[in-house]
Amino acid sequence: MTALAPEGVAATARITAVPDGLGGTRLPVLESDGPLALRRTRGAGAYARVTVVGAMSAPLGGDRLAIEAGVREGAALTVDSAAATVALPGRSGGPARYDVRLTAGAGACLRWLPEALISARGSDLRMTTRVELAARARLVLREEQILGRYGEETGTLVTRLTVHRAGRPLLDQELAYGPGAPGGWDGAAVLGGNRAIGQLLVVRPEFERNPPETALLGDNAVLTPLAGPAVLVTAVAADALRLRRVLDGALQTFG
Repeated sequence: MTALAPEGVAATARITAVPDGLGGTRLPVLESDGPLALRRTRGAGAYARVTVVGAMSAPLGGDRLAIEAGVREGAALTVDSAAATVALPGRSGGPARYDVRLTAGAGACLRWLPEALISARGSDLRMTTRVELAARARLVLREEQILGRYGEETGTLVTRLTVHRAGRPLLDQELAYGPGAPGGWDGAAVLGGNRAIGQLLVVRPEFERNPPETALLGDNAVLTPLAGPAVLVTAVAADALRLRRVLDGALQTFG
């Protein structure tokens, strides 16, 4: 249930996906909360699909938002969003927090494909994504961050992505941009003046036998095999459109 504290809104939305016994997936839990409105939309094949629709401007400074999605053994779920998420400054002046918690059981398939996160000038957002996968689970996860709206400076954005597979660490990565971030975040060795950053993580059991090789994907993107049945595509670009083209190409090949 949404809570309104002096510093902002606290809300948690929840999704649970289970097999329907007929080769598809049903959603016994689909709970919207506050600015996080969940809508079941048309899926494909065995996949159920949920679209996150922003019911109000969020996250604002001081907000505490979370989404929890669990895909049970044998189920398949795609989660996307209707529009970009825009981090905005709030009245309290404190940081906002946005936590994503994902789990996928044995033989489950999860595709986490939200639209970009935009860090508006004056905002301060701390975002964490935690993923727990069973050994035979499949995952496609896309993250895109846009530093500032058109013609404006970026806000402060700190993100952390942690993925465990079969109880063992697969990926643990933290990134920080904007005012207060460590020096050099916008330098030639990091962004080189670009304002769009993204990554695509693909976990597939068959990569254990036949892992893709490290490869450059254009001038500003690289594919890296991880120490597990997974690959990570990391890219920077001048704008959101160019970034999406790179990540969509990787998604068509590996997702």
